[in-house]
Amino acid sequence: MHIALYKPDIPQNTAAIIRLGACLNLKIHIIEPCGFNLNDKRFKRVVMDYMGLSKIFRYDDYNSFLKKNKKCRIVLMTTKAKKSYYKFKFKKNDMLLFGRESAGVPEELHNSIKTKIKIPMRKNTRSLNIVVSAAIITSEALKQNNLFKYLK
Repeated sequence: MHIALYKPDIPQNTAAIIRLGACLNLKIHIIEPCGFNLNDKRFKRVVMDYMGLSKIFRYDDYNSFLKKNKKCRIVLMTTKAKKSYYKFKFKKNDMLLFGRESAGVPEELHNSIKTKIKIPMRKNTRSLNIVVSAAIITSEALKQNNLFKYLK
């Protein structure tokens, strides 16, 4: 199971997702440019010693990311999706793509990705924190694919 972050711009969120990846054996993909340096003290404070326990891949841009991950189905997490995550059938090699915290993904990228899902929320709310969203979605994906058994 994979989590991909498109040009992340909040160091604490990226660090927390890396910790999530370490704890749940997820591969983390970072599509550059990041809005911060990985030496940022806010990043280091949250990531702690989990960098060494995580499988992290970095890409110069979205096209490089696509070329290296042709065998994965890209699943965009977006509040604009019609399908809810709990009605979606996840596959073991899915690439769960999260956009920038400040802006999501560009419209052309959004339009080019076929598979999109969302977490249903109350109408007067905008979105969940990206880390909370990643934890909810990956938990369901791991459960559906019986991958929690490998975490003992």
